[in-house]
Amino acid sequence: MWNLVEPYVKDAGFDLVEVHSGREQSGWVVRLFIDRMPDPRVPGSDVGLPLPEETVSLENCERVSRDVSAALDVADMIPHAYQLEVSSPGIDRPLRRQLDFARFAGREARIRLTEGVDGRRNFSGHIRGARDGVVEIDCDGRTYHLPIEDIAKANLVPDWDKELKRSAS
Repeated sequence: MWNLVEPYVKDAGFDLVEVHSGREQSGWVVRLFIDRMPDPRVPGSDVGLPLPEETVSLENCERVSRDVSAALDVADMIPHAYQLEVSSPGIDRPLRRQLDFARFAGREARIRLTEGVDGRRNFSGHIRGARDGVVEIDCDGRTYHLPIEDIAKANLVPDWDKELKRSAS
């Protein structure tokens, strides 16, 4: 499903962050999480540049929903009724790809590994960058090098002070 919907999300000017689908109490749901496109000056390097403070709007989600809905209908991938939901990834945005980690260098993240590094599986600290399949994170006064292929889950840690200031203005 990712390969089918991603071109439509990109054509609308957004980055596909996650795709979830499955049966819920209300029926079958396909849920897409979209975000602003990464700064084109960050080609997956370890340099994190400031991002615009813009968020994904309701109108953005509606546009992507229309385009993706039509594509899913034509592809007939889901043989039963479903509900399509498109939203932003939220302030605790998941991190999946090397570009995600490079894009959010300098931000705080929580990362859980499958196998672990140096006898450890859970890390919480500031992302230093990412390249060659490895994320660098400062955690507990030390820099760790985490293989992206071993990451089970990674999310940004919300900066509540920043969010409160932004909502107040």
